[in-house]
Order: sequence, then structure tokens, then C-alpha cells
Amino acid sequence: MSHLETAEAMIAAYNAQDVDMYVSYMTDEACEANYRGDVVREGKEGTRSGLAAAFARWPENRAEIVEKQAIGNYVIFREHVTRGPATDGSALVEPFDVIAVYSFEGDKCSRVEFIR
Repeated sequence: MSHLETAEAMIAAYNAQDVDMYVSYMTDEACEANYRGDVVREGKEGTRSGLAAAFARWPENRAEIVEKQAIGNYVIFREHVTRGPATDGSALVEPFDVIAVYSFEGDKCSRVEFIR
């Protein structure tokens, strides 16, 4: 599977809210972070628990790939994210666009950074 296909499979798992499948594409030390900033979810297990909590809060959460490009060990997506109503009664999050940069080590994703 190419890096692009792997990143697309990650988004498919994300949209299915299948955290186990999502993290299966990641290295054990992988993380999700703000671009050039703080790590949001650390390691495969931190990503699994963080996404599980997000999906419990926003059960209608989805990311649509608007644009995509693969360059070497990187895949770049422009994603359109919709969350839907939160289960905790918090205010509706307006849909937003994000640039996601997926970094790869071998055939696994080692880091996802978000520009928003």
C-alpha cells in the first residue's frame, strides 16, 4: 500500500470511528500534533484513547478529503471537518478546514500534524 493509500485508509477508519483500525496504520511511537507545536495525542495508545473520547463527544464527526498530495515520505490532505452536535451539550462546532501532514517511517504513519 502506498503512503497515500495508507493515509486515505486512516481517514476511512476515522470516519467509521474505528480507532483500532486507525491506529493500526501508525507506528507505536506515532503522535498527532499541531503543526510545529504541541503534541495533542502521544503514542499509539494516546491516539487511540484521545480519538475514542472525541468520537464519544461528537458521534457524527467526519473528515472529507478535499485535496491530496503525496511527496516522498509525506502525504498532505486538505480536509473539511464536520462534527455535528456534541453529546455533552456544548455549543455546536462550525465546520472547518484543516491541512493534515502525514509523515511516514517505512509503511507506517509516524506523525500527523494539523494546520488550522
